[in-house]
Amino acid sequence: MEPIIDRGDQRMIARTDMDELLGAIARRGFRLIGPTLRDGAIIYDDITSAADLPAGWTDEQDGGHYRVHRRDDEALFGYAVGPQSWKRYLFPATSLLWRSGQEAGGDAAAGPPMAFIGVRACELRAIAIQDRVFLEGQQVDPVYASRRAGAFLVAVNCGTAAGTCFCVSMQAGPKAESGFDLALTELMDGGRHEFLVEAGTSRGADVLAEVASRAADGADTRAAAQVTERTAASMGRQLDTRGIKDLLYDNLDHPRWDDVASRCLTCGNCTMVCPTCFCFSITDVNDLTGTEAEQRRSWDSCFTMDHSYVHGGPVRASSRSRYRQWMTHKLATWIDQFGTSGCVGCGRCITWCPVGIDITEEAAAIRDPGGDTRGDT
Repeated sequence: MEPIIDRGDQRMIARTDMDELLGAIARRGFRLIGPTLRDGAIIYDDITSAADLPAGWTDEQDGGHYRVHRRDDEALFGYAVGPQSWKRYLFPATSLLWRSGQEAGGDAAAGPPMAFIGVRACELRAIAIQDRVFLEGQQVDPVYASRRAGAFLVAVNCGTAAGTCFCVSMQAGPKAESGFDLALTELMDGGRHEFLVEAGTSRGADVLAEVASRAADGADTRAAAQVTERTAASMGRQLDTRGIKDLLYDNLDHPRWDDVASRCLTCGNCTMVCPTCFCFSITDVNDLTGTEAEQRRSWDSCFTMDHSYVHGGPVRASSRSRYRQWMTHKLATWIDQFGTSGCVGCGRCITWCPVGIDITEEAAAIRDPGGDTRGDT
């Protein structure tokens, strides 16, 4: 990983110089990937300039609900998070592990290094969690390692919170604290449109040195702090994490699991949009002549029947047991495995659940059996 540097020097760049910043990154051979508006959603895809960013758009999110609409300004990052996470680039939905008769052993050669533009604090935490899963165990994952090694991360401190955000509860945002090369705070007060930029690594500082900028003064830093303070105060959800691991371990037979099972479709949407879920399946494929074979890895979900299949049938045959497995792993057993919760409070699992099941609501109902918390935030 790139060495961390002293982040005391903060610079200001104008909105009109955003292309200069992107160009300085691209000249170093990075593939630029960032947010863009497509088919009614803000997604991550290849970009070439600031014109591709979702200027003037924001998102409206609640349980089972997502819409984009125009803002009354031209903010480039004036939204929360969309349906995709950076996981799709570091841990692809499908990857080739090996193929017989080929020189390459799989997808380890992932093309040019990637630069992620607009990474939120919760997503930085999610990447750090997946680093622990794929890079810090006894076996390093070569596909993930090759994609992660050269990635250049441009974080953006959140200026808006969605109705399903609860990153403050998970101590994962809304301000990026570490894990980035550059971090931006978009400032649009008093008719100006600028970005406060801080470098987190030496290569981030090298990029920033090529962009027209001025030193940030006290008013700039105070304005930037107010942006994230307002966002932290406007979280759409909260999750009480006090003793959450033991709470779930002690309530494996709680009646709330039956309640949520009556609503859950076991579709797996929550695991697909989650930035930290890492379950996968392996498929072996032979050609018709039998002369070549390949092995592919694809995302899987603990909500599928086959996920827990052993000889004789699945271990978790009911929707009750599958939802309990997902939530208990995310908030409890993950801590035992990796020393951290598997949840970063991005709220995607709530937004993209077709029936609006809310992990914060389910945890609260188990903690407080006194009543149904549905509808409360």
